[in-house]
Amino acid sequence: MEMTRVDLRNYLERIYNLPVAAVRTRVQHGSNRKRDYRNVRMKKPDYKVAYVQLAHGQTFTFPDLFPEKKHSSPGDSDIQDKLLEEQRQRQSRDPRRGGVPDWFGL
Repeated sequence: MEMTRVDLRNYLERIYNLPVAAVRTRVQHGSNRKRDYRNVRMKKPDYKVAYVQLAHGQTFTFPDLFPEKKHSSPGDSDIQDKLLEEQRQRQSRDPRRGGVPDWFGL
């Protein structure tokens, strides 16, 4: 809510290196139709919406904030195999229980 048009333009130009042609903003008022258990109106907070027009021929793609790991060491696969084998052993059924679920026990 505190960001102005100029702040938003400077942010996009400096952080993302985008040439911005125009910025329009509006304040969207939150609805207050919902009521709580005491029958008191509950108002959702207001928020600001910004419409940004880029320069001619420019496109915006979001940066990859969480890139996948490309490399894996040989020790990682051994640990994963051990964990998977332990999980399979925990999930295997006991033949002495006769079809009774594992969670059901006295």
